[in-house]
Amino acid sequence: MATAKPALTVKLAAPRGFCAGVVRAIDIVELALKKHGAPVYVRHEIVHNRFVVEGLEAKGAVFIEDLAEAPDDRPVIFSAHGVPKSVPAEAQRRNLHFVDATCPLVSKVHREAERAHADGKQVILIGHEGHPEVIGTLGQLPDGSVTLISTPEDVAGIVAALDEDGTGLAFVTQTTLSVDDTSDVISALKQRFPLITEPKAGDICYATTNRQEAVKIIAPDCEGFLVVGAPNSSNSNRLVDVAYQAGVRKAFLVQRGSDVAGLDLTGVQTMGLTAGASAPEVLVDEILDALRDRFDVTVSLEVVREENVIFNVPRELRDVA
Repeated sequence: MATAKPALTVKLAAPRGFCAGVVRAIDIVELALKKHGAPVYVRHEIVHNRFVVEGLEAKGAVFIEDLAEAPDDRPVIFSAHGVPKSVPAEAQRRNLHFVDATCPLVSKVHREAERAHADGKQVILIGHEGHPEVIGTLGQLPDGSVTLISTPEDVAGIVAALDEDGTGLAFVTQTTLSVDDTSDVISALKQRFPLITEPKAGDICYATTNRQEAVKIIAPDCEGFLVVGAPNSSNSNRLVDVAYQAGVRKAFLVQRGSDVAGLDLTGVQTMGLTAGASAPEVLVDEILDALRDRFDVTVSLEVVREENVIFNVPRELRDVA
């Protein structure tokens, strides 16, 4: 006689998964392929998810890390994370046809940094060193114009070029950070530099904020939490951090359903489930199916906030059928 599967309630977070910037970036690649035919070259992963990248590769996208890898006679697309100004400048020098898929909310940060620099201010960027978005934002201004910090402790090391009250300083942030952790860094900045200029609207994107909020609300009732996303996805990793900070004992980042079999879910009767902003819904379904292999699953949809944001693709692609 077969042993009954243990019961598991899965609290499925909403919103989860693709944000408007990711949808726009993927649409740009697919529309460019329809318009120009394969191959279309994409500088860096269009979004940080291998499932998405491999799906686009199958349609004819070629992903490269250096513009030098792109031939002169094929279109090039810049990823949603943004690129330093030197990249489109090089593309123009080579007369490449390029399309910029930078998320509009990342572009907003770029413009804020440029305005602050034009006003003569020293720019502070809160972000993670080496992340493509941070590299792109640093590359909007001349070398040495931006100081990168990540933690409240980093604030003490800032050498203010102008007044110590912060009159000559402005800060911007990476869009995919932990809302709470970033708040701590901003508090430390304001405590040391009370007159520092801040963005008129917060830089952390709506999708990052909403997905973290949903985890915070759901997590206290859960012993475990799964976040569907890639290891190099900043916003997905932050969701795991948020789950732990909200009191979950076991939180895991998972990419595919096959990851579930190896997880230690001992003692987990209620499981939260969400997906980072670059993870498609098909992977959420795959994770649920993998959980059903181990448990008698009951799914409870937890709608925390509605999202209806849409970003248009560039004008040159809007007429592509």
